[in-house]
Amino acid sequence: MTELTKRVRISQWDALLLESLRSLGWSQDELIRRVQQNELPTDGPSDFDYTELVTGLASKEPEVFVSAVTDGYQIKYNTIRGIRSWIAVAFGREPELSLEEGSEAVTSELTKAEYDRLEQVLSFGWSIQKDRPATDETSGLYRIVPAAQTN
Repeated sequence: MTELTKRVRISQWDALLLESLRSLGWSQDELIRRVQQNELPTDGPSDFDYTELVTGLASKEPEVFVSAVTDGYQIKYNTIRGIRSWIAVAFGREPELSLEEGSEAVTSELTKAEYDRLEQVLSFGWSIQKDRPATDETSGLYRIVPAAQTN
């Protein structure tokens, strides 16, 4: 079994909620504990309401929730706006969104580690084009496009 197939699959919304909580700097154990005990922020830098994460994924599929936090995850289905939002929440970058029919894309600078992480979480049907690959010292420029545009 490959590393990719071991990852649990979660919704795009659950992924955004999870990444928003990760941005608070909590350890994996603290994040899991706080969600399971519903000790979550109600105000702060994001406008997220974490109720859905607590009453949904964490309580209905606790093994999937814990695995998503500790082992990583793949998003079940991405939208182009969801990809833009995920990059903004997970990496603190504001990517460029192109919605022109036939050339839809999310363009963002990413480090090698960010590229690797994004590649692991993207749902099937999306590909990452390297406009300017990252090096050890500098970020690269990448375009995330529907896989159909790469054929």
